Amino acid sequence: MVRTVGTTVRGIRAPIVKKGDDLIEIVVESVLMAAEQEGFSINHRDVIGITESLVARAQGNYATAEDIAQDINKKFPGSIGVVFPILSRNRFSIILKGIALTGKKIYLLLNYPSDEVGNRLMDIDKMYELNINPYTDTLSENEYRKLFGERIYHPFTGIDYVKLYKDLIAENGGEIYISNDPTVVLKYTNDVLVANIHDRKRTKKILKDAGANIVFGLDEILTEPNNSSGYNPDYGLLGSNLATESKIKLFPRDSQHYVKEIQKRIKEKTGKLVEVMVYGDGAFKDPVAKIWELADPIVSPGYTSGLEGTPNEVKLKYLADTELNDLKGEEAIEAAKKRIASKDANLLSHNESLGTTPRRLTDLLGSLCDLTSGSGDKGTPIVLIQGYFDNYATE
Repeated sequence: MVRTVGTTVRGIRAPIVKKGDDLIEIVVESVLMAAEQEGFSINHRDVIGITESLVARAQGNYATAEDIAQDINKKFPGSIGVVFPILSRNRFSIILKGIALTGKKIYLLLNYPSDEVGNRLMDIDKMYELNINPYTDTLSENEYRKLFGERIYHPFTGIDYVKLYKDLIAENGGEIYISNDPTVVLKYTNDVLVANIHDRKRTKKILKDAGANIVFGLDEILTEPNNSSGYNPDYGLLGSNLATESKIKLFPRDSQHYVKEIQKRIKEKTGKLVEVMVYGDGAFKDPVAKIWELADPIVSPGYTSGLEGTPNEVKLKYLADTELNDLKGEEAIEAAKKRIASKDANLLSHNESLGTTPRRLTDLLGSLCDLTSGSGDKGTPIVLIQGYFDNYATE
């Protein structure tokens, strides 16, 4: 029979997972039940994706604003500079609330024209009209308001983040500055919490080289439990999400254990060796708002060994316009299949691979999973991907 379908993706519905639930059993049974009910089979090298929130919830990996305050108090004796947080109620508001609960004065430094993942603090065209140099200029909160107005609303959430963050730190006399130079905060305090995500190592180094006294990152807060709080030894508060008005869900721990066990159980029940990954944000960019879906520290905190590496593919469009240019119909199809079947094991820098996506498999698959499961009420926190490792030559 001629193969007419390539990759297929299914969002798998699952029960509402709570702390202490056997997540491994839930994932395996949810996938197998879907296969039985929908009439499809599990195949070798299928990919099962589990959203990170499911793992964290089963672990009970939560922390309160008070838990955050306790750890901040352990690490910072006095006033504290907080440098380059993203603009997000979901990702940062509870963290900032926890820092404020310490009673310490907070000097908050925000990136512009947008934060690290693209949430805008100002209109970039107006910034240039006003001759503001993002490489050298620092604005106080008052200067920012005079230049850009009293209400700067996020295009999607409708939130004025400068106001939101100022309200959280105002009781302790907190101040906000707008700058892309992290060393600006050292004018006010020598003790700094680095709050950006993907550039955190560079930001810490710049501050330490400039003479900062105490420098920690969000990845170093709650790396171990406060009493019975949640924690993450690798990423601390990075990747956390708002759970309630006073509690956050942290990025999951021990993800590798879950993916290996799920792989093992699927093999026992079906005889098929599947790949399994835990996924968070998908690392894609909104073309209109220019916001990156990448507020987690990594796309996948745990995955089976078959998902290591990057794709090794030839560009079919390139072949069609070069080697297959004079062929048509079945002759072109057969020639393409033979060319793909005989491709080199490593196509890096080869012309025939030009234009193929230069991303890791886990990042590509994580994006596919994230877009499939969504972040709302679809109820499909498990994703089954089939045929991803097939190609045009696969029968």
